[in-house]
Amino acid sequence: MLTFIKEAMTTSPGSIIRALFVFTAAVFAQAATAADYPTKPVRLLVGFPPGGAVDVTARTLAPPASERLKQQVVVDNRGGAHGNIAAEIVARATPDGHTLLLGTISILAINPALYKNLPFDSMTDFAPISILVSVSNIVVAHPSTGVSTMKELIALARAKPGMLTFATSGTGSPGHLAGELLKTLAKINMTHVPYKGGGPAMSDLLGGQVNTMFATVSTAVPHLKSGKLKGLAVTSGRRAAALPDVPTIAEATGYRSYEANNWYGLLAPAKTPPVIIDKLNAEIHAVLKQTDVREKLLAQGLETSPSTPAEFSTYLKNEITKWAKVVKEANARVD
Repeated sequence: MLTFIKEAMTTSPGSIIRALFVFTAAVFAQAATAADYPTKPVRLLVGFPPGGAVDVTARTLAPPASERLKQQVVVDNRGGAHGNIAAEIVARATPDGHTLLLGTISILAINPALYKNLPFDSMTDFAPISILVSVSNIVVAHPSTGVSTMKELIALARAKPGMLTFATSGTGSPGHLAGELLKTLAKINMTHVPYKGGGPAMSDLLGGQVNTMFATVSTAVPHLKSGKLKGLAVTSGRRAAALPDVPTIAEATGYRSYEANNWYGLLAPAKTPPVIIDKLNAEIHAVLKQTDVREKLLAQGLETSPSTPAEFSTYLKNEITKWAKVVKEANARVD
């Protein structure tokens, strides 16, 4: 638009007037778009089945977001392919702000390295709106392992290469890659045991079939309180609010570069008008500030982490680069 005006100014006064008219009309059209939006229910795509942490996040945020937007926000679960099905639907949707994605680290930052032919591009097919929450993973050990700290676990892994096991919710999951990152930094060899979900993995850990697990904090807390498991460290860059006495891996080991945050964010299709992105950012930030919303999320181990669209975009780019390296070093594959 600005290029058009500059070109017009080099020609005739009439062209200048026409250019200014077009520019003014465009500005008012954008303002009208923001004022009118949304004009129908907003569909929020979740790439995983009901009941998990991603779904809980969506269903916690949808009611207050509906109140603020004055249109119903409908949670649409489209599980399968590690979240790729939901992401593709949003990537191909009309960019008018009525179809959104609750994106995750798995879908947006890890899957690009795991899959050779993804049906979407995390950086070019979406317009980031805001990071929503972060959820810490925690390294938990069965009492029979005989370790109480991360340093003891690392020492045991070095003494018995390949003998110690760590369970996760699946190959390519945030827990899996958090474990691989630790193996790389600590130069240890532990055997990954992938499960089809965190529930089965936790059951086998409690039964002593595996030694350790990279679990979500919400999954592990009940078993830590009962004394059935030992919490060694959280994988995030800061301590988890639900477990303030448990150190981060960086604190517990001295590997200051270690950080594996499990995060969720809100995105729209690429080319969604910036005025709509800004409105959604403002409204979701207002929702995340509500005390009852924060308390409901924190009860599930989810800590609010709102951001600007630009901050989310930069963070996503860095995460894609970081986890591509970890996936390559781990030689991780999706069956």
